[in-house]
Amino acid sequence: MHLSSMTGFARQKADFVFQNKKYNWVWEIKSVNAKNADVKIRLPQWLDVLENDVKNICMRVFSRGTFNINLMLEVENTNPSLMVDEGLLAALVGKAREVCKTEPDFFAKPSPVELLKINGVIKAAESAPDDEETAALGKVLCQSFETAAAALKEARQREGEKIGQALQMILAQIRENVSEVRKISEKAPEKIKEKICRQIQDMAGEAGISEERLHQEVLLLIMRADVKEELDRLEAHLKTAEELLEENNPVGRRLDFLCQELNREANTLCSKSMDMEQTKYGMALKALIEQFREQIQNVE
Repeated sequence: MHLSSMTGFARQKADFVFQNKKYNWVWEIKSVNAKNADVKIRLPQWLDVLENDVKNICMRVFSRGTFNINLMLEVENTNPSLMVDEGLLAALVGKAREVCKTEPDFFAKPSPVELLKINGVIKAAESAPDDEETAALGKVLCQSFETAAAALKEARQREGEKIGQALQMILAQIRENVSEVRKISEKAPEKIKEKICRQIQDMAGEAGISEERLHQEVLLLIMRADVKEELDRLEAHLKTAEELLEENNPVGRRLDFLCQELNREANTLCSKSMDMEQTKYGMALKALIEQFREQIQNVE
């Protein structure tokens, strides 16, 4: 069984050093159900250039689902150069002198070290990444995302195995119900004949009815109640469903279409039924097919 769910989550951590900078990041990918493929990506603004590459990787690995992709990136400068905010420092020195002159008995003159410790006076000078740095970082980010996408695919396949087991159980129950309806349908002609005879006797009393007329009425009702073709089509659809569950390719759309066909045949079984037992099994079939449909909504 090779089914894949459309629901899953993956998280991938990695880092990269370029000259005196160390980049640390986490990719997070969450996927949920969707009729088609929808990719939503959140990247740092200066890395928007990677959006198409990330989307293409995602579309290459998956065929269906809504994907929420988020990149959380931090930069560490391993050999930072310091920058002094001259304007802020000058303002602080001026204010310190003013306070010391105003209240010389209460305030001592601050030392240079104390002034430099004030938040904002000294900053690490950050240089914007150039094209070479951005290209190198982009390459390893995409490689890391491919690893995250592979992890998500494995998670979806694990979930798909569980769905596949549930689908096989439902198909087995549907097949049992189809078999019971076939047994009932084989006895239908005799039951219809008995029922018509009783009704005619009740209506006609002693007058009776000719054998030819009785034969015509019974034959007409038997033809209307005949469900052999519907049962044959149901069994053919069940065989197709079982084969699809063993395919390596995404089969969610084809299973969804097959579910519609199964439901159509079950509706016909119920509408043609002239037997309460057959109607009961027909309604059970419809309920099982609905369970089948609910499960395949999550199949890629």
